[in-house]
Amino acid sequence: MHPMLTIAVKAARRAGNLIHRAADNLDHLTVTKKSHSDYVSEVDRAAEQAIITTLLDAYPNHAILAEESGARGDSEYVWIIDPLDGTTNFLHGFQQYAVSIALQHNGVLTQAVIYDPTKNDLFTATRGSGAYINDRRLRVSKRIELADCLIGTGFPYTKFEYLDAYMNILRDMMQKTSGLRRPGSAALDLAYTAAGRYDGFFEIGLKPWDIAAGCLLITEAGGLVGDMQGNDTFLKSGNLCAGNPKVFAQMLQVIAPHLTEGLKSSNS
Repeated sequence: MHPMLTIAVKAARRAGNLIHRAADNLDHLTVTKKSHSDYVSEVDRAAEQAIITTLLDAYPNHAILAEESGARGDSEYVWIIDPLDGTTNFLHGFQQYAVSIALQHNGVLTQAVIYDPTKNDLFTATRGSGAYINDRRLRVSKRIELADCLIGTGFPYTKFEYLDAYMNILRDMMQKTSGLRRPGSAALDLAYTAAGRYDGFFEIGLKPWDIAAGCLLITEAGGLVGDMQGNDTFLKSGNLCAGNPKVFAQMLQVIAPHLTEGLKSSNS
């Protein structure tokens, strides 16, 4: 395992332990509402601090981009952190949430960790070295027809300017796939796509910390990732389509007729 990935795994497990312990005392947590349907708990903040401390102890000159505390530092190395992806699930005792940590070097994703503390599943990837779950190699699914595929997605929940476009895409995907799922953690959705549990995934309006680690997992597992037009601006735009190579192309065809000018420009 790459030394930087080893440190990221250490950080993810520390955060996961905090989250796992807190899950037994949900009624006692302090929770703040950031915006409509967007919450942060004291666990998010504690987990994020544990991650940052672990990373900066090992690499004090690296920069940080974290969901709760924002950006700090200036370096060619940037750690992109979501300490608890799926906070709403966590606060309801719905066990679908994860820690997500990625490393970007000169703008290129190079390391990724997604840790599910409820199942003790550890998804990891190093650029050029493949993706793994608990030391077992990951590969995207081999299905070639969209009609046979299970596709993950995420509903808009804070900003609704593209809701009509999303609902049109959702309607067509429902009719042209074997099924759609929306468990509520984009990080795990992407990890599941890398593992072949989903054949593809799409969502609008995500943040870099939601998707950075998962996107590297997918590409290292043999899949493709792009924005809603298949381009590489997904980290900037937050609009994402991913899947195995055959399914990715078919998903883009379903999505294309429903892209508004706003969605197209946000992809550029």
